[in-house]
Parts: sequence; structure tokens; C-alpha cells
Amino acid sequence: MGKFQNVLLASDFDDTLYGSDRTVSPENVAAISYFIREGGYFTVATGRARPTFARYFHLSPINAPVIISNGAAIYDFRTGETICETFLPPRIREDLMETAAAVPAVGFEAYHGDTIYLHNPNQVTWNHLRRAGCTGTELPIRQMTTPFTKVILQQERAVLEEVRAYMAGRWQEYYEIIFSNDVLLEVTAKGSTKGGMVLRLAEHLGVAKKDIYCVGDNENDIPMLAVSAIPFAPSNCAPVVKQWGAELVGSCDESCIAQIIQVLDGIY
Repeated sequence: MGKFQNVLLASDFDDTLYGSDRTVSPENVAAISYFIREGGYFTVATGRARPTFARYFHLSPINAPVIISNGAAIYDFRTGETICETFLPPRIREDLMETAAAVPAVGFEAYHGDTIYLHNPNQVTWNHLRRAGCTGTELPIRQMTTPFTKVILQQERAVLEEVRAYMAGRWQEYYEIIFSNDVLLEVTAKGSTKGGMVLRLAEHLGVAKKDIYCVGDNENDIPMLAVSAIPFAPSNCAPVVKQWGAELVGSCDESCIAQIIQVLDGIY
């Protein structure tokens, strides 16, 4: 039995595990491999959906199901099994149509299974799809097939702040509406967050809450940092994460996951 038996470490992907050089560092890979050999569970909790993360799964050792779509699902890429999944309520199309009419500059990606629908795509949309290595289908909102696991609203920060205020002021009881970076505003079903799914994954694996550790760099990671025994963040994290009170380690490009595993090595 290894020293990390039944310890769970969940990491955000972009700008946390995945560096600016678009890879996972050898130092991180070596540390994660050691963590797993010693009995730990390592996984990713990402805003990316299944099709936008699938091609990156091999970059890091991962021995547990992955939290995808910003907390809308848990999916095991090793077996092809969906552990659990939530969906936006059927009213989402009407609410998106109203929002798009109120804030015409906004664009979005809507995820239905492995299909990505596009509304009013802009430069943020094209950059996001290119980085993910995916394509989307542009359609009128009414013609998009539901259910959606999540929607990513896309524009400059000021526009997205207007969108968030509009949606939250009308439909807060139906949706989680949270920034994953300055130009991406994520919408999932109410209660579907990275934090909630980390707890469900821990229960699935038989991990006690005291042995859950999470690391992330942006606002959408705060719900999982809130359930972490020590809430870690890379030094390149968003100001809101620093202000929240995360324990800072080195930056994403300084192999912050390896640094966290070193900290855990001293605890266990």
C-alpha cells in the first residue's frame, strides 16, 4: 500500500496542468507518475467538454475519471463510460434567444453530446475552437438540438459582464454562470460545478473529504478549491483566486503540479 493510497488530486487543465508551450511538463509527468505509483488518484477537472479534451488525455498520467464541461459530467476516458452527467433545462434555448437579442454582440458555443453548435461566432470563438482542435456547426438557436451539457458565452469581458448580469437577474435559480477566463463565460445547470463533481468523484472512488486536494487558476475553479483540504493555485492564477485565499505555488510553466505533490509528500 503506497503512501498516497486513497488520496485524490484534481487539477484544472488549461493554464494549470497544461502549459503555455501547449504540453504537460516532464517534471509534472514524473511527479504524477510517482503519485499514482504510491496509490494516489490523479485526475483533471476541466471546463473542456468531452470532444475538446479527448485529444489531450494522453498528455498526462490520469488514473481516475475526468470531470469535464465545467462540472456537468464525469467521464472515464479509459473505459468510455459516463459516470454521471447533468443537462441544462429545456428552457435554455428560449433564454439564450432572449439574451442574444438583449446583447447582440455575444456569441456562444452550445454542447450537445459531441456536437458543438455556434451562434454569432467571433474571434474568441475561432481562437477557442482552434486551440481545442475542434469545429462547430453554426445554426439558428431554435434549430439547435438539445439537451445541452453546457454553453460557453464568448466576447470581451465587458460584454460578458453585461450578459452575466442579464441572465443572473432573470434565471439565477436555473443556471451556474461563471467565468473560466476573461473571454469565456460558462453556463451549466444549477448545482453543476467542479466542486460538486469533485465530491461525487471522491465518493465514487471511496476517497474521504480530508484527502481531497484541488488546484486551479480561475473563477470557475473556486467551487472545487472550496472542497479541497488545501486549496492550491498556480501563481499565474486570476486575481479573484488570489483574493479568495488559495495557497499559491509556482506558475503553470514552473510545473506547479510537481510542486503540489512535493507538498503532499511531506504530509503523507
